[in-house]
Amino acid sequence: MTDDRLRSLRRFNVVMGFVHLAQAVAVYLLSTDFALPVTTSFLRYNPATETLVPNYRTAFEVELGPLVALFLLLSAVAHFVISTPGVFPWYARNLGKGANYARWIEYSLSSSVMIVLISMLVGIYDAMALIALFAVNAAMILFGWLMELHNQSTQRTDWTSFWFGVFAGAVPWICITISLIGAGGPEGGPPGFVYGIFFSLFVFFNVFAVNMVLQYRKVGRWADYLYGERVYILLSLFAKSALAWQVFAGTLRPM
Repeated sequence: MTDDRLRSLRRFNVVMGFVHLAQAVAVYLLSTDFALPVTTSFLRYNPATETLVPNYRTAFEVELGPLVALFLLLSAVAHFVISTPGVFPWYARNLGKGANYARWIEYSLSSSVMIVLISMLVGIYDAMALIALFAVNAAMILFGWLMELHNQSTQRTDWTSFWFGVFAGAVPWICITISLIGAGGPEGGPPGFVYGIFFSLFVFFNVFAVNMVLQYRKVGRWADYLYGERVYILLSLFAKSALAWQVFAGTLRPM
């Protein structure tokens, strides 16, 4: 891992930071105030029936423009932070060990916000469900951290953390799929852009796992950890951009 390659990677991170930041600012400034509800269903006592029944209500509404800008901004901040003189040497040392802990910290937040957004678009509004989906997606990402940490001390790749992450990562998509299938009924389902988001982001989320497999299998150019690192960075950009602008086109653009 030469100094020239590390300097190039540092510049690449700075550029990606500005690309994410520009999109975050654009979405925030151009978006309408379109919002979706976050609901609760706490039990209350019904004296007429003498039973506990759920009390459904809207706790608050979430504007989608700032939510989209948030996951783009999180990536921008992460790219800028790891490019600073105080953090970059730590980042470079970890890359030399076959790990990037900063990646997993950022993804655990940004991709979990993305999952919450996708969940709301298919009609999952319950606050407790959204908190759980955020947490289980973050757990999936943190298993990636454990995968890289654990395999620094193994002679052969141990895939335990990877498969635990696959299990955790499947849960949100199962919930989203069930909600999407059950939506609408005879009156029609969600608009077409929601299906586009579902299929495109499902592919992107799984390609991240494929990139990890290729790294650990050392397939072709993925035998070089820095190549896989650049692929992670590009996948993050493509996935976030795809979600951001599909949501913008479907719900946030001024009429």
